[in-house]
Amino acid sequence: MTVADEGPLGVDDLVDGQLPMNARQEHFSLAFTRMIAYTAGCSIKTHETDYDGVDITLVSSAEYHRYYGPQFELQLKCTTQHRYLNDDHMAWPMKAKPFHKLTRGKRYIPAYLGVLLVPREPEPWLSVDEEGLVTRSRMYWQSADALATSEEIGGTRTVHLPRSQLFTPARLMGIMKDIGEQEGGF
Repeated sequence: MTVADEGPLGVDDLVDGQLPMNARQEHFSLAFTRMIAYTAGCSIKTHETDYDGVDITLVSSAEYHRYYGPQFELQLKCTTQHRYLNDDHMAWPMKAKPFHKLTRGKRYIPAYLGVLLVPREPEPWLSVDEEGLVTRSRMYWQSADALATSEEIGGTRTVHLPRSQLFTPARLMGIMKDIGEQEGGF
């Protein structure tokens, strides 16, 4: 494997001789999302690529007034950059191309963005003891429709994910209910 225009991946690119930090963050955000989804009783469909601007599809098996088995697509991001966190929102910079893919108005399945904020060092990302598993990470989310109103500056859009929108099992169930009842879930 090579890094674009930088030659082969070297030992210096690895954290403590293991996976590079960006790979750890990618896998940790998927694992975090899986724990939330499975706790909420939902399942996940994976995508071979994120060419269409999404990483996974979350699916409910519940029957609602309008739909059975509502689902939505989710683009995941992970960062250690706490500087993006403001008093009432996370200000996340998105490049124009992935932004446009995520916010296409003609999506058949609603899409969301989730940004996982993890501590700067990987060791405190989670701890496990006799009491259980604890993580100091949290994910903020926003529907792609709501993101579409952000302003583009120099090929980048800064999207706002409200701090009140933590990705939790209860909130995931609420999103599914909104989509299933067609009450503005997207």
